[in-house]
Amino acid sequence: MRYTRLGPSGPVISSVGLGSLALTGVYGHTGAADADRLIRSALDAGVTLLDTAGFYAGGQVESLIGRAVPGREEVVVTTRGGVRRHGPRGTEEFDGRPGSLDRDCDASLRRLRTGRIDLFYLDCQDERLAVEPSVARLSELVAAGKIGHLGLTGGTPQQVRRAHAVHPITALAVEYSLWGRRPAPGLLATVRELGIAVVAARPLGRGFLTGRVGPHPGFEPGDWRHADPRFGPAERNSGAPRLKALEAMAARLDVGAGRLALSWLLAQDDGVVPVPSTRDPIHLEMNLAASSVELPAETREALSELFPACPAGQSSPPLL
Repeated sequence: MRYTRLGPSGPVISSVGLGSLALTGVYGHTGAADADRLIRSALDAGVTLLDTAGFYAGGQVESLIGRAVPGREEVVVTTRGGVRRHGPRGTEEFDGRPGSLDRDCDASLRRLRTGRIDLFYLDCQDERLAVEPSVARLSELVAAGKIGHLGLTGGTPQQVRRAHAVHPITALAVEYSLWGRRPAPGLLATVRELGIAVVAARPLGRGFLTGRVGPHPGFEPGDWRHADPRFGPAERNSGAPRLKALEAMAARLDVGAGRLALSWLLAQDDGVVPVPSTRDPIHLEMNLAASSVELPAETREALSELFPACPAGQSSPPLL
């Protein structure tokens, strides 16, 4: 495992982290014991960045992490707050009031069994959000020792600048992968200018880039990908030729398609840190192996041409 710093003044972390959405069962059933083993396996393999949210499985994932992390001082746990979510498919109702952030923070502290959250993200996916009051309140929680660093989940360049003016923002979590919507160039330029790290959510396109979804995916009932338009028949069919080309390129390098897709992210100039989510120990091992791949410049450029960014106006589901 390789290690990097999360921004110029952030904590040192593994270059590949572990996302935890898959441990909630939204991509197929996962028992608590299996989820616990997966988290501990990641930690034993050298992962020091665990990404979660208080609303994942009603706080159960935070509780699992809280039981696994004590005694591992090097581990950085990130969680988020600022939006209330209801329902099995992540429908949301915006709530960025400072009072809700206090409740989110305190609840996460209890479940994580810690006195300080290493990195707390403010959900910024609603462009209506006036970030200043929420960031000001979170900065008070930093001063109180409850939070170490602040981040944003999504946001516009203007929101990022306004938030950073109130309190330094360490990281921006945003969807970033070969297949799917990527951060707008203006957003990447803004965070680069301000010294903010980029944490890539959905770095494997919800599994599409691994090649394991197939033309007739057998998603379990309740799998969130049923509601993702990118997994409709037309979209899967249109992406199939590019996926085959990705697999051919991966074969020439003697790596898997998913590992190559993660390596492409790690090779970006923006210092991107991917946090792939999985419930499978074998897939976890494959994801973490991406940190050892040295990607030739010509391969990186060929992948960028093979998977052009989504056209403007093409939407992705809200980032969770």
